[in-house]
Amino acid sequence: MKLLHLSDLHLGKRVNEFSMIDDQRHVLDQILCVIDAERPDAVLIAGDVYDKPVPTAEAVALLDWFLVELSGRELQVFVISGNHDSAERMAFGGRLMEQSGVHLAPVYDGTVARWTLTDEHGPVHLYLLPFVKPVHVRRCFPEREIETYTDAVAAAVEAMDVDPAARNVLVTHQFVTGAARCESEEVSVGGSDNVDASVFDKFDYVALGHLHGPQTVGRETVRYCGTPLKYSFSEVHHKKSVTVVELGEKGTVTVRTVPLTPRRDLVELRGTYEDVTRRDFYEGTGYGDSYVHITLTDEEDVPDALGKLRLIYPYLMKLDYDNQRTHAAGVGDEGGDLQRRSPMELLEEFYELQNGQPMGQEQRQFARQLMERIWEGDV
Repeated sequence: MKLLHLSDLHLGKRVNEFSMIDDQRHVLDQILCVIDAERPDAVLIAGDVYDKPVPTAEAVALLDWFLVELSGRELQVFVISGNHDSAERMAFGGRLMEQSGVHLAPVYDGTVARWTLTDEHGPVHLYLLPFVKPVHVRRCFPEREIETYTDAVAAAVEAMDVDPAARNVLVTHQFVTGAARCESEEVSVGGSDNVDASVFDKFDYVALGHLHGPQTVGRETVRYCGTPLKYSFSEVHHKKSVTVVELGEKGTVTVRTVPLTPRRDLVELRGTYEDVTRRDFYEGTGYGDSYVHITLTDEEDVPDALGKLRLIYPYLMKLDYDNQRTHAAGVGDEGGDLQRRSPMELLEEFYELQNGQPMGQEQRQFARQLMERIWEGDV
């Protein structure tokens, strides 16, 4: 059984105010070429299909085109919603799409959709668990104590009644403890979104979405395939790809990747204004056709630097300075550090500055629950 694992398409995304829709169409075309070459039995799309809960018309049209292309290849397609998606919007039309081999995970209601594919080794059971928070699962199992994301996912998995003797694949969208984040990913509002990988022990392969860097967690078969495109400069060094999974008889799983080439890469350049405008610096490098972040090291601001540099680098996304003045003002790593810290960590630091003592456990629990309620729109 051969599966192609995708996630985090983020259709409709804008990066530093540049629309990525043409870049997304380009990379989806590449993915279709990979599918034609690999001829998988199924394509798994592990959430964050859209970048926003209410996607743009362009994003909806692009997904429509992609799903039609997939269904025309006579394979099975399995799609779940992620934290950026509206679960209700993603599930719309699911029963109609079944006829075309496109299977959309319904809104989580305590049960998890399961489909079974068969090959020469017998059945492979695929379970589709969309992004869930503790509050979602708690409503379905009021008798259980569900406080953490691990509690929530463990309860959802337990209710699936998975047969460990069979071959089982899970498609889900969560942050698994030990995985590496980057700044383009959304941090949980409570800062406690870790899921322990042990809850996935019954599955032969876990197709994860949520994190943008391709990586495995704990074992090779618990895997984030990563985004097909770079969506922030923290991803500059990522090698984007699609993941191909082959299941043999029970206990035999091979995982490999097929690289993807973007329409325009993201690059970071550093130097004085004179350095980055020298012809021998940029000519023949492809920088002029890339999305660029330039850090100028001049001690004085260059008048209209952005406008002048865009004559050479038309896709210049970000311009900043790194010099004695910015160091003295504290500009630099501090801003990036704030983006990497969770709202709960920031609240705890603010509380301690205001009150001269750290938050207590009861206060921390109250704050976390209140954040969760606000996030869910319950207050």
